[in-house]
Amino acid sequence: MSRRVTGLALAGLLLAAGLSTALPARAAGDGHGGGHAAPAADSHGGGGDGHGGPPPKPIEPLPVAPRGLPVEMVRTLQLLQDRIARGSTQAHLAQRQLLGHIEQRLLALDPEAWASPENVRAAVTFALSGGGPAVLRRIREAAKPSEDDAALVRGALAYLEGREREARTLLGRFDPRSQPPGLAGQLALTLAAVTVREAPRKAIELLDLARLLAPGTLVEEGALRREIFIHAQGGDSLRFEALSIQYLRRFRRSVYAGNFRQRFATALTRLDFDSDRARVDRLERMLDEIEPGERRDLYLLVARAGLDQGRRETATFAAERALSLAATDSEAAARARLYRAAALIVVDGRYEDGLEGLRAVDPAGLDAPDRTLLDAALSTARQIRGGAPPAPAAAPPPPIAAAAPADGKRQIPEAASIARAREALAQVDRMIDRTDP
Repeated sequence: MSRRVTGLALAGLLLAAGLSTALPARAAGDGHGGGHAAPAADSHGGGGDGHGGPPPKPIEPLPVAPRGLPVEMVRTLQLLQDRIARGSTQAHLAQRQLLGHIEQRLLALDPEAWASPENVRAAVTFALSGGGPAVLRRIREAAKPSEDDAALVRGALAYLEGREREARTLLGRFDPRSQPPGLAGQLALTLAAVTVREAPRKAIELLDLARLLAPGTLVEEGALRREIFIHAQGGDSLRFEALSIQYLRRFRRSVYAGNFRQRFATALTRLDFDSDRARVDRLERMLDEIEPGERRDLYLLVARAGLDQGRRETATFAAERALSLAATDSEAAARARLYRAAALIVVDGRYEDGLEGLRAVDPAGLDAPDRTLLDAALSTARQIRGGAPPAPAAAPPPPIAAAAPADGKRQIPEAASIARAREALAQVDRMIDRTDP
């Protein structure tokens, strides 16, 4: 790891250590060596304000209570994670080192430190923000927190150890809005994760709350990303579109935006944009929020997802949009032509266009998965024409559009890989990714 990344991970810790000793001094004065005496009389005589009145009283600084080491270290972690939401790959690399350093420091604290509720809540925040369960186990075994703090620790531990029902029961006792700012949004996000299977609408409310409690942070980025796909699974296209536009405007540089784009492409085909021109217009408005290069790549993802799900109109539409944004001889253009042709071979009246397009694709311009797709599409085209079945391929072909025409005149064999892909997609649809921050 470079010196710059290491410095990024540890600079905040040095700041936190400095704050823990500096804050008591500032509480007694203005940070310049204690309190000040009343100002001296001015040049107009007497001890007043120049008009014979009493001298003004000195302005006392607001009292600032010193914070414990857990609070300061967790603040440093959250500042780093907020940079991840803004797209800093260096912050993402530094996060692992910082998490390990914080864990070691917290595990080394005396058990008496956990008698402080704010330290316990900082430890819970750390654990739910990627720190893992070790510190919480230490608190449970060696410290004696209050009853409420103990329940919070047990609930967070249950979540991290996969005991979803217990976590929902224990953490459900706490209103995120009554928690310290650092914990509030993270708690709402966690409650949404353990609620979504049983009550998706309640999970949406909690994700909305998380976004309100932690604006501009990695918590808001994660909550927005998860809420988008709950709406997609529920078929609420209007909310899906509105929140997607918000994500693309505010968090498209996030380190986790790649995860969003993959699932976004799959969700678009599920919402069946190809059946409604108004939806097509809304899709184009959504993608107009991003730069042409990123828009082209998203259209390619949508086209491939359309092929995987047998939505030939979606695949054709997205491939044509991607082709219009790609340089003529680029790899992106070759992929777009492949996806368009693979979709057209099963469209009535477009078989010849599709076959000609497949034959025109240069395999040398494709990566290995797309070369396999090209071979599978050509094989399917030969079967449609009625030729002899091809020899078995060395590897199973990826799924392509295989829906039969409405008139039933042609039956297209469905590869086993298509069924496996559909089952995998269904499994993804039934869960929210709990590994993302």
